[in-house]
Amino acid sequence: MNQYPLWKYLLIGSVIFICSLYALPNLFGEDPAVQISPPYARDVKIDDSVREMVAAKLTELNLEFKEIEMTPERLLVRFSNTDQQLLAYTELLKALPGYIVAQNLAPATPSWLIALGAKPMYLGLDLRGGVHFLMAVDMKSALVQDEERYINDFRNVLREQKIRYRGINRLPGESGGIRLSFSDAELREQARKFIAKDYSELMITEFDGTDDYQLHLQFTEKALEENRQQAVEQNITTLRNRVNELGVAEPIIQRQGTDRIVVQLPGVQDTARAKEILGATATLEFRLTEGDMQAWQEAQSSGRAPVNARLYQRRDGAPVLLKRSVIVTGDQINDAASTIDQRSGSPATVVRLDSKGANRMLETTRDNVGKPMAVVFIEYKTETSVVNGQEVKSRKKVEEVINVATIQEAFGRNFQITGLTSAEAHNLALLLRAGALKAPMEIIEERTIGPSLGQENINQGLISVMIAFLVVMFFMFLRYHIFGLIANVALMLNVVVLVALLSLLQATLTLPGIAGIVLTLGMAVDANVLIFERTREEIANGNSPQNSITSGFDRAFTTIFDSNLTTLIAALMLFSFGTGPIKGFAITLSLGIISSMFTAILVSRGIINYFYGNRRLQRLPV
Repeated sequence: MNQYPLWKYLLIGSVIFICSLYALPNLFGEDPAVQISPPYARDVKIDDSVREMVAAKLTELNLEFKEIEMTPERLLVRFSNTDQQLLAYTELLKALPGYIVAQNLAPATPSWLIALGAKPMYLGLDLRGGVHFLMAVDMKSALVQDEERYINDFRNVLREQKIRYRGINRLPGESGGIRLSFSDAELREQARKFIAKDYSELMITEFDGTDDYQLHLQFTEKALEENRQQAVEQNITTLRNRVNELGVAEPIIQRQGTDRIVVQLPGVQDTARAKEILGATATLEFRLTEGDMQAWQEAQSSGRAPVNARLYQRRDGAPVLLKRSVIVTGDQINDAASTIDQRSGSPATVVRLDSKGANRMLETTRDNVGKPMAVVFIEYKTETSVVNGQEVKSRKKVEEVINVATIQEAFGRNFQITGLTSAEAHNLALLLRAGALKAPMEIIEERTIGPSLGQENINQGLISVMIAFLVVMFFMFLRYHIFGLIANVALMLNVVVLVALLSLLQATLTLPGIAGIVLTLGMAVDANVLIFERTREEIANGNSPQNSITSGFDRAFTTIFDSNLTTLIAALMLFSFGTGPIKGFAITLSLGIISSMFTAILVSRGIINYFYGNRRLQRLPV
């Protein structure tokens, strides 16, 4: 007799039940929503006052909303339709200038399913849309950063070469450049020879001032072009790292023109978070302090700082003088992670430097034990103002000292930064892990994209799939009768298992992914056809019905396993070497093979065994 033991029935039933549970969120759809989040600044929070202000604003505009959900990280307002969502987004953007306001699609999944960790699967840009960002790289700021880096290098190098100079500063104006001034022509000539030898990317021009001798340094056209290329390429690499940190599947990040980058994030729910992370240009600098607290206060009151120092402010507004020379910058950080400081119990970020940065840090801390060192947090913000009725965007560089600590002992590669909130420590670690941007970027266009093929085409595609599905089920019933119905049940369960797997893995489903599902369904039917044909052959050879069932499944298994295994290998190769839609096809095909093996062999045989395995049969309905 063909019978599964009880545990096997329970196992199959449990798998089907769990898969049904985790496939269920896909039936509830999504609500148009507006999401409000605090920016990466420190002083802006989401609290009851923001909630009340948003509710009052929406009431004033007579905009009906379903509900307002508040967490410490965000405020989510759900609407019934996209018209209300768009109007609310426009008005809230004006009313909340200090916050990140973004359009969103929020899953309408019931809370009890969310509590179980069940989420709907992501749909690609071609099915559900997603977020499209067009980002402009600020080449002017990149040039300024490069020149400032060169200025720091020249200070150190000229000091090491014992070439005395009067001053080093950036030249004003659009073209920029660096000006070095010397007290006599001989020193200028020594510096010119040294710079010409080691800095071939710079054009050198000599000028005689009224009381000094100057060198003007500017990047050559070739160097400027290389810098532009590097800035865009490094920013693309950094954006890829940041998108990976967001966990977005199949993103599109590509260059557009000379200084723009397109970022498309299919299926992104938290668009405000995406904007915050992608657009953030935060980095760190480590500097030694200059003078004592009295000197800091005098510098603040007089507005004058020593030649070798700059005046900064701490979070509480207190002044602090820092040396102009930078010990380590953000691009020398290899890794970072948020943690808890064991001594104070406060949030902290653990930083790991590259070899160059580690050597510099070790050398500096070894020579300055007992002296304070500061961590400067640098962030570029874009501000929008109205000038003559036109919106004008400007970029602002914000520098803030987040931590001043006394060097207790020499350290190099690993150390930690304190003085942060928990969210700041987490965000800072994420940004530093993802790498520093070569140049600041600005989001100049943001769109929530609908299905590129149009809703009508998608509906027609779904109707075609449904008709094909019904025709296959009808054919299976006509051809194999009751066994055909069992195969149809297994086919439907295959879809449930596949959707559940896609939802659990939070994979992004695209049109090529749907092609993979359709192919999988065909293969699942093929498996049952093979089994039933083998069973028919056994009956035709005079075998008993029970032995025919056993032989049908056993003889077909090897063929099914071999064909699925080779297809699975091909799908894994596609996933390994493919990109974008190819990967989507490979994912659904791979998961579909696994689920079809389970349903076509285990589930269908379990049903047949349950109804026919314990009976003395004269004939089989196949």
